[in-house]
Amino acid sequence: MDAFEITGGRPLRGEVTIQGAKNAALPLMAAALLAGGDTPVTLRNVPDLSDIRSMLKLLAELGLELTRDTGGTLSSAPSASDKVLAPYDIVKTMRAGICVLGPLLAKRGRAEVSMPGGCAIGTRPVDLHLRGLEALGARITLDAGYIVAEAPPARGGGRRLRGAHVFLGGPNGSTVLGTANVMSAAVLAAGTTVIECAACEPEIEDLGKMLVGMGAEIEGLGSPRVTVHGVDELAGVDHAVMPDRIEAGTYLAAAAATGGDVAIHRFPVRAMGAFLAALRDVGVRLEEVDGGSADRELNDAETATVRGVIPRRLDPTAVVTQPHPGFPTDLQAQLMALLCLADGNSLVTEKIFPDRFLHVPELQRMGADVTRLGPSAMVRGVRELIGAPVMASDLRASAGLVIAGLAARGTTLVQRVYHLDRGYEAMETRLQALGADIQRVRR
Repeated sequence: MDAFEITGGRPLRGEVTIQGAKNAALPLMAAALLAGGDTPVTLRNVPDLSDIRSMLKLLAELGLELTRDTGGTLSSAPSASDKVLAPYDIVKTMRAGICVLGPLLAKRGRAEVSMPGGCAIGTRPVDLHLRGLEALGARITLDAGYIVAEAPPARGGGRRLRGAHVFLGGPNGSTVLGTANVMSAAVLAAGTTVIECAACEPEIEDLGKMLVGMGAEIEGLGSPRVTVHGVDELAGVDHAVMPDRIEAGTYLAAAAATGGDVAIHRFPVRAMGAFLAALRDVGVRLEEVDGGSADRELNDAETATVRGVIPRRLDPTAVVTQPHPGFPTDLQAQLMALLCLADGNSLVTEKIFPDRFLHVPELQRMGADVTRLGPSAMVRGVRELIGAPVMASDLRASAGLVIAGLAARGTTLVQRVYHLDRGYEAMETRLQALGADIQRVRR
């Protein structure tokens, strides 16, 4: 099993380019199932990750072949396949496997999708997905761990979903992948669908932009009320995947934790307001590398090349994870690693996945002073972290432990980095280019 061996204490210096967002690319790839006609679906800036490879395998199982070039471009011809089974062996490896449910149901009239897998960060039910699709007329049953969904009969023959008013709010807010599924299903439904409490995440907006490029009629993208006017058919599209805001935040936090100076290209400024606000509280100021704009002027930029101006002393802060535009849960572990070195007491409250604190005992092994308080963690800053063997429990916890290892004195062994490979392409190579002493080893 692979691990990262990190000798910390080296400030990161240099430049890094943010790749396409995993959390955007996976639903975009699933939406390729919706295409008809003769125009291919082309996706650019697709990262080379284990989750992406799993989705490619799943789509091939469903009769959709996507070819990939060395530059991160995927392309596929429209498929006439009638396959509807998304098998357990593939879907169990990634949460986003559920994203094929809506497109399959809308395009082929039926879907048989295994219940999804992914990281162990607490319960993530799919009941909102199913409730939304049922509102569109789907008949849904559960059979031996599979979701079996069937669209209602259409007047002219075949099966077709029907537009409806759909509410997607849940106990922890809106559902991101549920919104992706319902929106992807609604684009081919008969009539108009209104999605209330839709996820506002930039990745959902990116999916909507691709669907519009395919011929869908969608209003309200980026807002909690999305209106979809169903069309009879969608065509192919050429679409560039948005930059990964979680990868961007991870590298910025790593630069801050090590006292480094890293220029970050394709930094998605507009999508990262809450994270940047937290960093300003900590004392990290963002500036544009070319042009000298102040950080407040960068808030309206789609992307920019930026660097973090790192203070000698980090201040504490309090954050609460929330649906977008709130602080992203996927950057909670990375910020916590940084706050372990702040001068004072910080409070981190997790409201999306309350069990997402499995990295806390691992940080404690490195000398961090962190105390769990129900859905919150009190972080008392220490003078330094000490390298130690630690175990990664999920994708983003892995990134937090890597950041801690980069900043720590001595050597840190981060085990189970297969979690990291799901969301960060060649992270050790990219960190080496920034001056980090990090190696991938077999343990």
